[in-house]
Amino acid sequence: MSARLLQTFVLAALVASAPAADFDAGLKAYQEHDYATALKEWQPLAKQGDRSAQFNLGLMYFDGQGVPQDFAEAADWFRKSARQGFVKALYNLGELLATGKGIRKDYVEAHMWLNLCAASGNTTCAAHRDLIAKKMKPAAIAEAQHRASEWQRKQNASQEYNPDAPPENQPR
Repeated sequence: MSARLLQTFVLAALVASAPAADFDAGLKAYQEHDYATALKEWQPLAKQGDRSAQFNLGLMYFDGQGVPQDFAEAADWFRKSARQGFVKALYNLGELLATGKGIRKDYVEAHMWLNLCAASGNTTCAAHRDLIAKKMKPAAIAEAQHRASEWQRKQNASQEYNPDAPPENQPR
């Protein structure tokens, strides 16, 4: 193999193995208020399904940091992260749905997400879920509880126990 061909091969291998995005680099940039870099680092990860990156993009859209403020877009990213059981996303999505800030108010869905968050032991979620329940009819509460149970059942069926995963993402 010629030296030039070897150089090209090694360079291609290095480029292929270099991470396209780095969550920690995005976090550092975000903490330094360099939102453009944070977005550049987190967006590819979020699109690949990284629940922490999805949650953080939701925060950026919610606060309008590095992107135009867009509550519907924030809710979409929170929903993607919440569907993976990320507790902070469960809470934020529940709150957005309860207030209807920039999206359609939906107490049933808000109660469902906050109920799932409360099941993780988060007392703030439990308190907010209970406040929402005071605004709902018994049939709507039952529907929200049913949806939460079904969601949890599907999560448990689709996940295998992983001792390296954070406790909030373990099957119950």
